[in-house]
Amino acid sequence: MKAFSISVIFLVLGINFLISFTALADTHLPLANNFEVGQKVIWLYKNRPDAADVQKIPAEVVKLSPKQVQIKVRKNNNEFINRWVSPTRLEIFPKIQDSPSH
Repeated sequence: MKAFSISVIFLVLGINFLISFTALADTHLPLANNFEVGQKVIWLYKNRPDAADVQKIPAEVVKLSPKQVQIKVRKNNNEFINRWVSPTRLEIFPKIQDSPSH
């Protein structure tokens, strides 16, 4: 009888642990999952965090991490540089639709 009560206690504790563990799991998908490697994006760049103006710079996604996205940006001298940025600072490049010819 004693072994039965101990096993019931462990069973209840185990079920309670599983329920609480799944409740603590992060169910929100990271924003970086909205992007794909090779995708064209627009980087909303500020030269300082307190700057009022935002520059829209075309870029391409190079790598993804759970919290940041690495992008490739063309400089003025046609060189490319890679930058890790927050996915909140990126916009998906708008698709160009073909207009019907008349």
